[in-house]
Amino acid sequence: MRICMHAAYPARMVALQIRDVPDDVRDLLAEEAKRRGTSLQGYLLDVLEREAANAHNRRWLEKHRSDSTRPRSGMGADEIVAVIREARERR
Repeated sequence: MRICMHAAYPARMVALQIRDVPDDVRDLLAEEAKRRGTSLQGYLLDVLEREAANAHNRRWLEKHRSDSTRPRSGMGADEIVAVIREARERR
């Protein structure tokens, strides 16, 4: 019987290596991983996945901000914040 080991993983995994990490940075990251109840590797993978998701979101926003066919509200950021604040206060 042959077992396919790749079935457990959603995609091909690669190894990354970061050199010249200062000891104090490594120690702080290890402490944070321990505080969260995970390994340093697990914690760093989570950090990388979050950063990748944020980069994906930034690209999406940049693409859609430049879309000239998208309807605009005509309101500025300050006005939008004020409307949201008022709505929250009415609750």
